[in-house]
Amino acid sequence: MSASAETASTSAVASRLSDLSPQAVGTGLLAAIVGFTSSFAVILQGLRAAGASDAQATSGLIMLTMGMGVSGIVLALRYRMPIGVAWSTPGAALLVVSANTLGSVNEAVGAFIVSSLLLVVAGWFRPLGRLIEAIPTSLANAMLAGVLLNLCLAPIHALAADAWLATPLLLTWWLVGRINRYFAVPAALLALVPIVIWKLGLPVDFNEQLRVSLVPSITFIKPVFEPQALISIGVPLFVVTMASQNVPGVAVLKASGYSPKAGPLIMNTGFFSLVTAPFCAHGINLAAITAAMMCSTDAHEDPTRRYWAAVVAGMAYVVLGFTAGVAVLLITLVPSLLIEAIAGLALLGSFSSAIYAALSNINQRESAAITFLFAGSGLAFMGIGGAFWGLLIGGLMYFVAQSRHKKISH
Repeated sequence: MSASAETASTSAVASRLSDLSPQAVGTGLLAAIVGFTSSFAVILQGLRAAGASDAQATSGLIMLTMGMGVSGIVLALRYRMPIGVAWSTPGAALLVVSANTLGSVNEAVGAFIVSSLLLVVAGWFRPLGRLIEAIPTSLANAMLAGVLLNLCLAPIHALAADAWLATPLLLTWWLVGRINRYFAVPAALLALVPIVIWKLGLPVDFNEQLRVSLVPSITFIKPVFEPQALISIGVPLFVVTMASQNVPGVAVLKASGYSPKAGPLIMNTGFFSLVTAPFCAHGINLAAITAAMMCSTDAHEDPTRRYWAAVVAGMAYVVLGFTAGVAVLLITLVPSLLIEAIAGLALLGSFSSAIYAALSNINQRESAAITFLFAGSGLAFMGIGGAFWGLLIGGLMYFVAQSRHKKISH
């Protein structure tokens, strides 16, 4: 490297370091903690539903957390914008409701890889990205609401099954949510674990399990590309990630005064999804909620210095990735129905927003309702899950209704 190039490189590093601020550090750490703890249970439940063992699910969580950390650091430093990256929470919910179409976790990994490839192509080949963006908002939200429906019912089922454990969970969530909604779910989870330990006790070999969980363990899973699984999981996972995560993620940045090109950002998250998929990681995408936190004045008064919040969040995610094994061990102490209840609480805001957006347009309400009912049915036709059929049939109804409306107006 020449002396002038070294000087330029040193100057660039110094310039970036001078942008670092205590506000950005604090906001970045908060965003990472909220992003990790608020939907951790959803991701774990989704991977389990896809057929992953606890060891494989731990591997997926480690790779997801580290992948979104590195992806966020790269994007934030490259574009000097507070670009947040997260795991696909709606995608994990999709795994829960469509897992009956999977024959094994190997088929799930094959679907993860195909979804990741579609994300890379969507970022590179803009017509495909525009095609996904062209899906009517009402239908995309209806599919998402249908996917989330059964999980959002889980707290009610848990209350009926074990009121002694479910009641403290729900009360903690409600009380903390009145103060700060971001910490409602993490607080409920923290309150539940000691209650479960007190009531159900610890396994005899818990100390040994804890020692093993402190060492991160990555498991490679050979992918199987089963056509039915690709249609039931791979395609809907791609659609829900684009429509409910990437598009809102770009919108948050634009609403905050930043103007990134969406293609390179989606390609980046698609690439990291592809790299981590063989280790049971279902998908990485642009963040919306935590990105909004990092785009705010809390990160810094100067918008050009807020990108450090995303960098710090990325670093925190990498560190949190090493703790995923311990988190999974503690969560496995909790009965699965209560884990689903926590996941449902974490997704309640997303569900209410999605169902409102799906049904708010009276001219599109019928097609959106059909999409919602198919996606929420949990049924599979010809081995293909309801989310795909809901989007397909709802889409046909939508375009027929639109064509009829145009003819009448003319």
